[in-house]
Amino acid sequence: MFRRDFIRTTMGAGLAAGLNLAWATASSVAGPAANVKPKYRAGVIGLGWTGLLYDLGRRSGERFDIDDANRPTPLVEIQRRLHAHQHPGDEGLPQSYAEALWQRPEVELVAGADRDRKRLDIFSQRYGIKAVYTDGVEMMQKEKLDVVAICTNTKGRAFLTVKAAELGAKAIVTEKPMCHTLAEADAMVKACADRGIPLCCGAITTTHPSFARAKALANSGAIGKTISIEAGGPNSQHQNWSYFLDSPAAWVVGTGDSVGNREFGGEGVLAAQSGLTVHFRNGAPGVRVTGTKGEIVFERQTLATHGAAWRWWQDIDFVSQLSNDWEPEKGTRRVEMPWPMPQFLYPYAAVYAVDDVLACLEGKLDEPKNSGRRVAVALEVEIAMKESSRQGSKRVDLPLADRSLGLEYAWFR
Repeated sequence: MFRRDFIRTTMGAGLAAGLNLAWATASSVAGPAANVKPKYRAGVIGLGWTGLLYDLGRRSGERFDIDDANRPTPLVEIQRRLHAHQHPGDEGLPQSYAEALWQRPEVELVAGADRDRKRLDIFSQRYGIKAVYTDGVEMMQKEKLDVVAICTNTKGRAFLTVKAAELGAKAIVTEKPMCHTLAEADAMVKACADRGIPLCCGAITTTHPSFARAKALANSGAIGKTISIEAGGPNSQHQNWSYFLDSPAAWVVGTGDSVGNREFGGEGVLAAQSGLTVHFRNGAPGVRVTGTKGEIVFERQTLATHGAAWRWWQDIDFVSQLSNDWEPEKGTRRVEMPWPMPQFLYPYAAVYAVDDVLACLEGKLDEPKNSGRRVAVALEVEIAMKESSRQGSKRVDLPLADRSLGLEYAWFR
């Protein structure tokens, strides 16, 4: 019996016994039925940390060249069992794309690709899959994949995304950062948009189902009309703010970016075409959405200090009668409200990115929360802010004319 069948048999027995077990997905509320047949063929390109290894071993800081075919690979626990619990938002395992796809009942993980044969062997041993390749394009050509996870280094990620779209993929997820240049981002977004392919670029906090709750809360009028957004920086690798942006960016001003920084390290402001303003300030929370009648704030650090990452304040009218001899005092006070579930919890992981693209395929979601379109917006804003800071904090209008502009990242990206 393959591990996949064993897990499903065990899950079925657990549900029959009334145990609280289900798949780690944000859109499904029950475990997989024994007779569920996979609808989507899936494959993973790049069997490194987010592709495969996060769920099996401990990360090493040993350096390597991104073009190496023989990379440092840790000791792994091939038979490690992961326990995914009912959602929304209570657990985040698994963390790798291979495991996230493997555990979805509607997905059949059929192939993996990597230049490092050690990692191909680990993939085959864990999943019993013989279809492994050292060339990702060859894998996509031969396996006719519906869902493709591109977990390579940033170099070449844009090419593989466009190629996956051209070769018939129905949904694509990638590791972060999305790509280097604006031209690459343009090509990725266009290739997928032209074919109606949901593209999710990075398993970051924004993919967590609590963000959908936050946006619904903001759009419901619970904080009044949104008047500003605040974040620590544009940080296109891992940003939360563009999910709440209501229109295209019009212009930016950036300041304080040190010479030699790969990514923007200063502060600044973005003006959207709608008139909404986004403030980037060092020390700001992950995202703060302020309205005329309240605000919502996401800050991972408050999990430790307040037991919650998402917090919500609302202006409440009050009448206070101090005594019968005084006129009642009337006014408005900003009061912290209980956060409607789901609340954010660690870890944020590939399971949420996979869930978003599958929800798109099922017609339950218009686009992934951390869609390629939104990440491309953040990338352009970050590049424009670097340009503004370099030019003495001059206003830079968007879109940028030079699409060859881009960012460099840390060596392991």
